[in-house]
Amino acid sequence: MNLFPFAEYWWFYGAFLVFVLLMLALDLGVFHRKAHEVSFKEASIWSVVWVSLALVFNFLLYRYALWKFPQDERLLANPAFVPDLAAWNVSLEFLTGYIVEKSLSVDNIFIFVMVFAYFAIPPKYQHRVLFYGILGALIFRAIFIAMGSALMQFHWVIYLFGAFLIITGIKMFFAHNEEIEPEKNFLIRIFRRFMPVSPRLDGKNFFSKIDGRWHATPLFIALLFLEATDIIFAVDSVPAIFAITSEPMIVFTSNIFAILGLRSMYFMLAGVIDKFYLLKYALAIVLVFVGLKMVWLNDAFGGKFPISYSLGFITVTIFLSIILSLIFPRSEKLAEESN
Repeated sequence: MNLFPFAEYWWFYGAFLVFVLLMLALDLGVFHRKAHEVSFKEASIWSVVWVSLALVFNFLLYRYALWKFPQDERLLANPAFVPDLAAWNVSLEFLTGYIVEKSLSVDNIFIFVMVFAYFAIPPKYQHRVLFYGILGALIFRAIFIAMGSALMQFHWVIYLFGAFLIITGIKMFFAHNEEIEPEKNFLIRIFRRFMPVSPRLDGKNFFSKIDGRWHATPLFIALLFLEATDIIFAVDSVPAIFAITSEPMIVFTSNIFAILGLRSMYFMLAGVIDKFYLLKYALAIVLVFVGLKMVWLNDAFGGKFPISYSLGFITVTIFLSIILSLIFPRSEKLAEESN
């Protein structure tokens, strides 16, 4: 039985979405109303804000769980249920899921860098593209999570997701960076059949009128490509977080908080992301680990692999890859060959 069934917590989902939309409106309507290049300092401040909001939410979730569960007679009827331990596990599951999603979103940053370079999007318009890209990502992630929650009711799906994550992690470990070719993207090719595309930017506009006919600008094509790639990334990230917890509410909130901080993380790390060359291998190891957790480790530990072990392994793997990347930087020749 889920601790936070949707039938009882629909109001929470609604309130959380209102909070997210208010934050996004504040972001675009107040702090980024005028198009400008986001500085490292500004990006760092916003990164701290988003991470702090996630941690505050996690603390409030822990306090609520601590208050709620001792009053839930259905749960207390289970002799194995310990309210304090349940609240602690809820908090750790959110934190672990948040770290996993935050780490996997680094792949998005690599894509952002390449797409903006390919379409020659000026830095002052990149925030606008990412804003609407994140808005679309929130919608698609909600759909994927709802589908995943429904599918996870079938036990065989757990093994299917686990096997998929293991295979994805192994492929990521041995894969080389491929050059982006947006013109070959299926979605963009379909879009071009219905609307012409202008080769020139028109300020911050996604569409411009040329000779009496509407054209999409490179700004919109970049947005369309980013949305398409995020759907592909969601196929990996959503099963990964379901390996951490089976609570849809925790999956949803940790995923959304990780996405909300993605723009500021991009502007903060875009110039140095190539230095963390070992991070890709760490992410691959994390995917294999969470896959093994679904197909083997949970059963080996009596149905639930300790969440504290998961958090420790994932955190150490990610930070170790970052530290080793800085201690042992790769040569410029190797960097060019990998690209």
